[in-house]
Parts: sequence; structure tokens; C-alpha cells
Amino acid sequence: MTKLSDIELRKIKTALIIPVFFLLVTFSLKLVETLEGFSFVEWGIRPLSINGLPGILLAPLVHSDWEHFFANSVPLFVLGTSLFYFYRGIAVKVFLLIYVLTGIWVWLGAREAWHIGASGVIYGLAAYLIVGGFIRNYIPLMAISLMVIFLYGGMIWGIFPVKWDVPYSWESHLWGTIAGGVLAVIYRKKGPQKPVHEWPDEVDDEYPYWEVDHKETDN
Repeated sequence: MTKLSDIELRKIKTALIIPVFFLLVTFSLKLVETLEGFSFVEWGIRPLSINGLPGILLAPLVHSDWEHFFANSVPLFVLGTSLFYFYRGIAVKVFLLIYVLTGIWVWLGAREAWHIGASGVIYGLAAYLIVGGFIRNYIPLMAISLMVIFLYGGMIWGIFPVKWDVPYSWESHLWGTIAGGVLAVIYRKKGPQKPVHEWPDEVDDEYPYWEVDHKETDN
């Protein structure tokens, strides 16, 4: 029991590394902005602008204010840790692809404005966890999908513009959701899979299948 607990503890610690590191970087940048009195908003994505290209990598690290930062911190921590724990074999690749694809698509197809914040990545993680669990038809992963729907299902409304000049980047939400869903389909054969049960080809009629192992052991 102790050995199993040690293994699980190590898996949890490993799953925390990237989400916690990401949050520490974003927190540090927000703290520098606050203390020094300037803004990193121009590190964001400016669609179809050369100046906005670095934002593909930098925009998720920048937030407009502390409320914006804290609003993204909890879901990023929960969803990021879930990805790295339950899909650890492919989690780094999936996280980076969601991150980069969302940024590229926002740069190619969004309003003329500075798009900042990690919400696109969050929507991508949520979409991946939801679609990935159901598409594998594996109960533990489906349970994670249902948990994400229960906790963050209301986010779906964030991909629709109530009006064109809404104060949040609904385009990031939309493209993040698409990126996560598409990657869940592409990598459906990678990472954790539903176990395939193999039954003996021939079973003595005298023994029901659940006693076969017991019969062989006794002999």
C-alpha cells in the first residue's frame, strides 16, 4: 500500500510541475506590472500584424488586471493538472499544441485588438478533456469529462460574441475549444486507452468463467 501511495504521490507531483510553473510566470509578470506601473498588453496578439506575432507565445502569460489573472488561475490549475495526470504520456505535446494553435488561429482570425490572457488555453484544455474521455469510452476518463462539464460547462457561452465589441476575447475561447477538440480526435489512439479484456478460448463447462483462474491455480 505504501509503495502504491508513493507512486501516486510522484505522479501528482509530476502533474503539477507545468501548471504551477505557468502560473508562477503569469503571477510574476502581473506583479511586475503592478509594482512598476506599466503594462505588457502589447505582448498580446494583434491579428494579422507583425507586432502581434510574438503574442502567439506571450499572450497567455499576460492579463489585464488581477481579477483577470485570478479568474484564469483556478481553471488553468485544475484542468492543466488533470491533463498532466491522466494523459501524462502525451500531455506535454497536447498542451504545447493547444497553446500554439490557439495563438496562431487567433492571429489569423480575430478582431483588430490586443488579445491577452490564458483563457484560450483553458478552453482548449477543457475541450480536450471532455472529448478525449468520451471518445475513448473509458470509464475513468469519462468521469473526468463529466467533472469538467460539471465544473466548467458554463464556459460554453464564452465562445459566442454577445456583441462584436465584448471586453473579452471570445475568439480565443472559440479557437481554443476547436484546438482542444481536434487534438482529442487526432490523439485518440495515443495515451491512456480502454483496457482490452482477453478471455480463455476454451473453458471447461464444469467451471464458470470467473472460476477458471482458481481452477488452474489449484492444479
